[in-house]
Amino acid sequence: MSNGPIPKKIDPRKMAERGAQISAEVAVSAMPEFCDMLADQDARIQVELDFSIDEQRIRLIQGQATGQVNMICQRCLEPVEITVAATFNLGIAASEEAAKQLPRYYDPVIVEAEELELIPLVQEELILSIPHDAYHEDCSIQTSFGEPETVATESKKPNPFSVLANLKKADTK
Repeated sequence: MSNGPIPKKIDPRKMAERGAQISAEVAVSAMPEFCDMLADQDARIQVELDFSIDEQRIRLIQGQATGQVNMICQRCLEPVEITVAATFNLGIAASEEAAKQLPRYYDPVIVEAEELELIPLVQEELILSIPHDAYHEDCSIQTSFGEPETVATESKKPNPFSVLANLKKADTK
């Protein structure tokens, strides 16, 4: 197992053949597209990657990336701490056509050259795992009159389709 900084580029085929493992901490600031979604760039993400070959001889990258990041609360516009956790099960393919042949339980990673950049790969998985909108559990915002108003995280709204249920009952009588 490799501990320390995450390598910039690797040959995933060779890493899979060796059964390599990488455990590293990555600064959020190294992932610019992911940073665009956050309130600050101070966080660090713990990354665990396992390279292997399955029984069908498919080279794999399995792993997870976890950490605490700050996003902007969409109600009060203040930072809110969010736990991000991305788990991935990637099958390495040499081309788009080979990627189509992978079993559905593997997400394809197309590696046409010999090298693969790991940080962009982790960044993509984190972007997919982050919530679209972040909120504080109990968010207090100011009303236009300067009084705090507590916004519940879940509101009870009437079901707009309840009318259809009543119509269905009327048809069966």
